[in-house]
Amino acid sequence: MSLQGQRIVVVGGTSGIGLAVAEAAAREGAAVVVASRSASRVESALKLLPEGAEGHPLDVTDEASVEAFFGRVGAFDHLVFTAGEPLTFQPLAGLDLTLGRSFLEARLWGTYAVVKHGAPLIREGGSVVLTSGTVARRPMAGTAIAAGLCGAMESLTRALALELAPVRVNAVAPGVVRTDLWRDLPEEDRAELYRATADSLPIGRVAGPEEIAETYLYLMRGGVSTGSVVVVDGGTVLV
Repeated sequence: MSLQGQRIVVVGGTSGIGLAVAEAAAREGAAVVVASRSASRVESALKLLPEGAEGHPLDVTDEASVEAFFGRVGAFDHLVFTAGEPLTFQPLAGLDLTLGRSFLEARLWGTYAVVKHGAPLIREGGSVVLTSGTVARRPMAGTAIAAGLCGAMESLTRALALELAPVRVNAVAPGVVRTDLWRDLPEEDRAELYRATADSLPIGRVAGPEEIAETYLYLMRGGVSTGSVVVVDGGTVLV
């Protein structure tokens, strides 16, 4: 099944995995619409995407903004959600609950808002692809917020697959990926994270966003998978 001629909305599609998904879909002949909170990132992403791609600023924590966005977008075939600010890992005892709630507001409640207003516009045969992470299955100390969030996303995926049927709903669970998700880490710490992760993985390296993007495309193309969470982690959950 090809994405040629289909229309794909990628919320969070201006950087990292989301941008890689938009670029890969466009190469297959899809018309792509990208959205993120930063207008400057939208502008930068459109310079990398083929002519005809659309881009809009969007605050997923503002439901009125989400509703207005989909009012502009109109009908489409597939909805991808990769949006969210970098997560801060910290011990429970020192956790800033206000900061923790802000992550959930964007990543979890933002997903609810986007699917609520986007799903009615998905054409027959279309799908939704959400984003989780391997921390839901292999948490570490200091990752309570991230693990809880990713676990919630996986449960939400299964529930929405039933509620929105016949629209298919799936999720991708990456491990550590070389993206600006880690931009808040000092450069030396970021390099050490990649090195240590690569050394621990069966594949011996950390994936790039373009590799993870292929899983999103697979879930959009296929007509059978729904309620599935596909782990693409280089073997993270095995070690």
